[in-house]
Amino acid sequence: MQVRLLLGALIKFKVQKSKSKTYMGKVDEIYMSEALKEAKRAFAKDEVPVGAVIVYKGKIIARGYNQVESLKDPTAHAEMLAITSATSYLGNKWLSGASIYVTIEPCSMCTGALVLGRIQNLYFGAKDPKAGACGSATNIVNNKKLNHRIKVKEGILKEECSSLLKDFFKKKRNKS
Repeated sequence: MQVRLLLGALIKFKVQKSKSKTYMGKVDEIYMSEALKEAKRAFAKDEVPVGAVIVYKGKIIARGYNQVESLKDPTAHAEMLAITSATSYLGNKWLSGASIYVTIEPCSMCTGALVLGRIQNLYFGAKDPKAGACGSATNIVNNKKLNHRIKVKEGILKEECSSLLKDFFKKKRNKS
């Protein structure tokens, strides 16, 4: 009797947990779709197509897309612009409890800013083997020497994020 009750409770827990994962996966895809919209804005302006959104308490509070060329500013990455917008919205330099969705693995500069801003979660689409600072080229998000670590989930809408970047650079090569 006790074994059957325990087994029933375990099965119920696993079913609830899997439903929750499915639900969270869909939510992550919705937010990443919004980041992709931002990346497409960058693409349309002949910028490297990277987009980001910051979510706090279930609401998108900031958006950003790469504007390095148009602003002639090497720091005008999607993540940096979204961070500035989010801290302004919150009226606070800390992004505790917030999550960022980015179409590509952030670079060292952006990841450093996310650590300094104490963002809770980082979700990204495609890996960046040359400059990614979440485990590809280096790992800043979980460096034990730093005072904050970020929970990371990768591969959300990976194909869509990756193909947008590939299309952009293919277009650039064909222009040359």
